[in-house]
Amino acid sequence: MSKLTDLPKRILIGRALRSDKLGETLLPKRIALPVFASDPLSSVAYAPGEVLLVLSVAGVSAYHFSPWIALAVVVLMFTVVASYRQNVRAYPSGGGDYEVANTNLGPKAGLTVASALLVDYVLTVAVSISSGVENLGSAIPFVIEHKTFCAVGAIVLLTLMNLRGVKESGRLFAIPTYLFVAGVFGMILWGAFRGLVLGDTMHAPTSEFEIKPEHEGLAGFALVFLLLRAFSSGCAALTGVEAISNGVPAFRKPKSRNAATTLAAMGLLAVTMFCGIIGLALATDVKMAENPAVDLIRDGSPVGENFTQDPVISQVAEAVFGHGSFLFMVLAAATALVLFLAANTAYNGFPLLGSILAQDRYLPRQLHTRGDRLAFSNGIVLLAGAAILLVWIYDADSTHLIQLYIVGVFVSFTLSQTGMVRHWNRHLSTEEDPARRRHMIRSRAINAFGATFTGLVLVVVLATKFTHGAWVALLGMVIFYGTMTAIRKHYDRVADEIAADEAPVDEGLRPSRVHAIVLVSKLHRPTLRALAYAKLIRADRLEALSISVDPDETKALREDWERRGINVPLKILDSPYREVTRPVIDYVKGLRRESPRDVVSVYIPEYVVGHWYEHLLHNQSALRLKGRLLFTPGVMVTSVPYQLQSSEAAKRRAGKRAEWNAPGSVRRGPVERRNSRSKEPNPKK
Repeated sequence: MSKLTDLPKRILIGRALRSDKLGETLLPKRIALPVFASDPLSSVAYAPGEVLLVLSVAGVSAYHFSPWIALAVVVLMFTVVASYRQNVRAYPSGGGDYEVANTNLGPKAGLTVASALLVDYVLTVAVSISSGVENLGSAIPFVIEHKTFCAVGAIVLLTLMNLRGVKESGRLFAIPTYLFVAGVFGMILWGAFRGLVLGDTMHAPTSEFEIKPEHEGLAGFALVFLLLRAFSSGCAALTGVEAISNGVPAFRKPKSRNAATTLAAMGLLAVTMFCGIIGLALATDVKMAENPAVDLIRDGSPVGENFTQDPVISQVAEAVFGHGSFLFMVLAAATALVLFLAANTAYNGFPLLGSILAQDRYLPRQLHTRGDRLAFSNGIVLLAGAAILLVWIYDADSTHLIQLYIVGVFVSFTLSQTGMVRHWNRHLSTEEDPARRRHMIRSRAINAFGATFTGLVLVVVLATKFTHGAWVALLGMVIFYGTMTAIRKHYDRVADEIAADEAPVDEGLRPSRVHAIVLVSKLHRPTLRALAYAKLIRADRLEALSISVDPDETKALREDWERRGINVPLKILDSPYREVTRPVIDYVKGLRRESPRDVVSVYIPEYVVGHWYEHLLHNQSALRLKGRLLFTPGVMVTSVPYQLQSSEAAKRRAGKRAEWNAPGSVRRGPVERRNSRSKEPNPKK
């Protein structure tokens, strides 16, 4: 079965890479920019339109507020970029907002940030893909008629591209991203030249239209609320800024400096394009409406349901370059493509954050391991599945999906910058060098301003978008928070339960003709139990076998093994491709070739759990190994069960507590009885 699936896997994602090739996948700045900044760069394709859509509620007269809203977004962008430049220098490990909040504000704040970021990454994929499908659908009717199917197909394609590895996907994404940036700058410069130098009058396709205001003559608090809502919609331009701080490990050395430089370049490009498009939209008299069929008036009548409202960037490009011109078509194609590729920011941020959370035992351990192409494959697949579910629920409608956006971003912004303020306070309390203190005080001021500003924006976003769909994002954050808290409690409970005692291990071995192998991942109670059981088989040869995937964990295992003085040889096999199953199979087959008449007995420690969902967190490697070893002649597989506390739930569900014994409880003793015995005084003392 492995060979049958190996060929299509290699065709789709390429050959496996060794662990020592990880350095070759690191990104230079020119590739890192499109990889990590494609989301904020591409958001200029829809963020200006969101501002004008909200302002259209008060009619075209409210459009004159758009430059001030753009200015507020620019100030916010530069504030966030300056703040995150402090982050990447202080915390270059890739934890980003999560690490900052967790270290300085505590685990609960860190988990809140992580929940917000995970939700935002899923929404980034859903919104970007849906928006790209809608832009493409304006030219290809089939796409808009089957937009949910096309959106799912685009997510699957993007997933396969990312499974091939960060560097390869970055090369694929660099060309359209840079083409889009060049196209927007070319449009801004040519539009400015035509208007300011040549004196041409440029007209957008909707310039002759009128807008029927939903609420005419807004003033006072109602007008302020409308402007705040328009500002919060324009803040879509900031989505994805935090991805660079989460992706610092993917940069080439010097990592922190390269990440900070990329942040500055991204911020400068994004605000320039955003302001340029807003300015050209006003100059070409673009009209947008939340309900164009009714609120857009042409020749005294509503345009009707058959009218397709093109995005602001498309209308501006048509006014500047001319409808159907070569440059117009190039920019339209680049815009649609870059919106698809904007999801790549999430494909790099979500798996890396998931790996860090898995390392901290907040997510399943499978998310911590790199795949064949040295990408975090499990995290990529999990992100794709969540995005597909969201796209299917909302029918790939970006208008509804974008209302869920922004909340998670500003939750993480605010808590991260607050954490950085505490970080600098902590270091200032011990630093004595005047130059370094001045630098820290300046950095603290930047982060303090960032925390205050983003906190105010968060309040605005919650107030203006909550009833429009932001509550769904908050619900998603609560679900992620609760799930990760439960997973951490489970792993902590299991770690306490299986922690190995310091008591000496039985050294006695009994003679036999069986070659026994005990598989070892860590030295804990299940491992010690499997070793003790294997000794009773009277094997002619007994050895422990471990697969080295993480050098630090392997070193810790070897030191613990020697410290305890376990009189069983420990053999460690290196796995450069991070596989566990194949090295074990190859080693066992090698023993069979050397001594074909010997029997190889493999002992696998396994947890016994009481709930179905706990199986998702344990025993995955054991299941794969057993499935492969069963087809190897002359090999016997023995599972050595270790009953966790939760396995007692199976007895309660069965309703036969008095008569029922868990597998292995005769030797180990029921949990309650064992605990009661451990509390009794030792009569020998």
